[in-house]
Amino acid sequence: MKKALATMLAAIMVAVPLFVTGCADGKTIRLSEVTHSIFYAPLYVAINNGYFADRGLNVTLENAGGTDKVTASLVSNSADIGLMGVEGVIYSESMSDSLKVFGQLTKRDGSFLVSKKNEKETFKWEDLKGKRVLAGRTGGVPAMTMQYVMNGYGLYDGVDGTHIDTSVAFNMMASVFESDDTVDYTTLFEPTATEYESTGRGYIVASVGKESGEVPYTAFCAKQSYLKDNADVAEKFLEAVMEGYEFVTTKPSSEVAKALVASFEGMSEESLAIAVDSYNENDTWCASPIMTKTSYNRLKEIMENAGELKTDVPYEDVIDFTIAEKIMKEA
Repeated sequence: MKKALATMLAAIMVAVPLFVTGCADGKTIRLSEVTHSIFYAPLYVAINNGYFADRGLNVTLENAGGTDKVTASLVSNSADIGLMGVEGVIYSESMSDSLKVFGQLTKRDGSFLVSKKNEKETFKWEDLKGKRVLAGRTGGVPAMTMQYVMNGYGLYDGVDGTHIDTSVAFNMMASVFESDDTVDYTTLFEPTATEYESTGRGYIVASVGKESGEVPYTAFCAKQSYLKDNADVAEKFLEAVMEGYEFVTTKPSSEVAKALVASFEGMSEESLAIAVDSYNENDTWCASPIMTKTSYNRLKEIMENAGELKTDVPYEDVIDFTIAEKIMKEA
């Protein structure tokens, strides 16, 4: 993984800002996200409803297209905060100015298993035997979690014709699923999963997050030095996200959809509401930004199962919840 990290850092990244929010004289936060999905609805609601602006923050948002690329963006100082998989922090924990998780956003896998056949009423996980399944990028939590679930059903790559395919880049999975007749299933996040089903290009047959259980899937991370020098900014940032969480989990999905539509051009409010309902039903978002040791240990179990955790990395080495604990105490 150290070799992979070195290669990753050497790559040239071109990221296009998607949003700018806040007041002109406010503090700017360059936020790099692993992908753009309704999975991160509390963040987008905080942007669109002005919760960051209310706290004097400008947030520029860019879609990096993978935790590896978000990590590279943080390490190269082209981003201040990363919304990413916790595995990225684990892989880079040996850095002198190491990355730290300072707030968790999602607590389970947010992807849905999509089939080319309409088997919504009959699907069983055992049906993946002998099939080609696009699982995600090697070393990424989407792929490792899918492998963990399939292995739990006795399904292994290369056994009985089953192919757990981790060769396709995360942001290319949907197009490869659609264009390649040899692919039977793929995992997709919202809004893409609902979009594919509504247009007849695929059928959602299962929730990976429901099957895998609670795990610290996506979190806000930053360098130790950034958190030390910008503690007040990070605190306001987390407060705004938590306000977004309250809105997403307490308001009707139709109202949440109206707050999200500016972030998802081309998506109808109806489709957005369906996706919000799906994620709320799965108990996706964290009521507390503090990652639990129990869920962290499950993540390590998932990584060990995939052969990606070579040495144990203690919980205390990847977290800094000083700010999160202060917010929860005051709340």
